[in-house]
Amino acid sequence: MTLSDPIADMLTRIRNAVRINRPQVNIKCSNICLGIANVLKKEGYILDYDRIDDGYQGIIRVSLKYDQDGGSVIKEITRTSKPGCRIYSGVADLPRVMSGMGIAVVSTSRGVMSDNDCRQANLGGELLCTVS
Repeated sequence: MTLSDPIADMLTRIRNAVRINRPQVNIKCSNICLGIANVLKKEGYILDYDRIDDGYQGIIRVSLKYDQDGGSVIKEITRTSKPGCRIYSGVADLPRVMSGMGIAVVSTSRGVMSDNDCRQANLGGELLCTVS
């Protein structure tokens, strides 16, 4: 079975795993999903991720991050740009999620970046998701 939107599948798997306090979640591997996992790790929303070769497409195993009280670091993760309605933004129009307390993940010509990295590199692109 093919997925029409691997990014939405990734975000849904993370959202569901956070709700039931799972320590890890497995996601089908793609380059865009690896880029999103890299941004989430760099910004401190997940502990780590590993790429596992299963002989097919591969799997990304994401280790989720929780605080001392057992609450998830990821409070909300939502898909912004969808396959039916792509949303592009210039560097001046990039959203500030929760007044800078969250991040927007952006696909640019230089790869997948957070909104802060896009502002520093003066790049715009497709808004993939927001995390808070």
